[in-house]
Amino acid sequence: MEEQKLKIIYQDENLLVIDKLPGLVVFSEKPIEEKTIIDLLLNQFPYLKTVGQSPRYGIVHRLDKETSGILLVAKNEKCLAFLQKQFKDREVVKKYTALSGGNFQRKQGTIETLIGRSSKNRLMQGVYFPHQPKSEGKRVAITEYKVLSKFFSIEKGGKERYYTLTEVLIKTGRKHQIRVHFRHLGYPIAGDKLYAFKNQACPEGLKRQFLHSGFLKIKLLSGEDQEFNSTLPEDLDNVLKKLNEEIS
Repeated sequence: MEEQKLKIIYQDENLLVIDKLPGLVVFSEKPIEEKTIIDLLLNQFPYLKTVGQSPRYGIVHRLDKETSGILLVAKNEKCLAFLQKQFKDREVVKKYTALSGGNFQRKQGTIETLIGRSSKNRLMQGVYFPHQPKSEGKRVAITEYKVLSKFFSIEKGGKERYYTLTEVLIKTGRKHQIRVHFRHLGYPIAGDKLYAFKNQACPEGLKRQFLHSGFLKIKLLSGEDQEFNSTLPEDLDNVLKKLNEEIS
């Protein structure tokens, strides 16, 4: 992966904010052949090896491989601890744009469950509820969403497929949280190969899960509130343009 693909949104003496491309692992606990975000970062900012611990070094949080958007990287230990505490205390505002298969019946809602490794597939996370069998040790996950737009497309043979575009705000940062919660609702993220239902429709031209981290608000070490924005990438924007049939 070429170094110039590391797009920087913002940086100061303490913080680096990058606009992550899809298809890149942020960091890996085990050796892999493909380049990761941390590899690209260390090539450009070698001093990050002095921040945090391997393999994540100064990376404050994580995005899935096929998810694009805003990623925070601390340039020093003080900033890393400061930002990690904000995440732990649920003080960070994180908003995503997601396209799901199906026609949402509610305009907005909150999903609150426990999330932990699935008992049926170790690659997946699953939804659990308190006092349910195997719920011990699972962690609380809270996701809020509101519907932005609804679309449909006509497949070959005349079959209609519906899609819903949502803005998603996560109050917690569990692994695969949005993907797990939307599957639980019955509307998996479009293009999500792991959490899709069997024979789920996928919009024309979509090559990955339609999930983008487009807004993040934190407090800087200076005490100032700072907002970061990332526009919807071209590949996802083109998918919406091809649908081009909005419904009420």
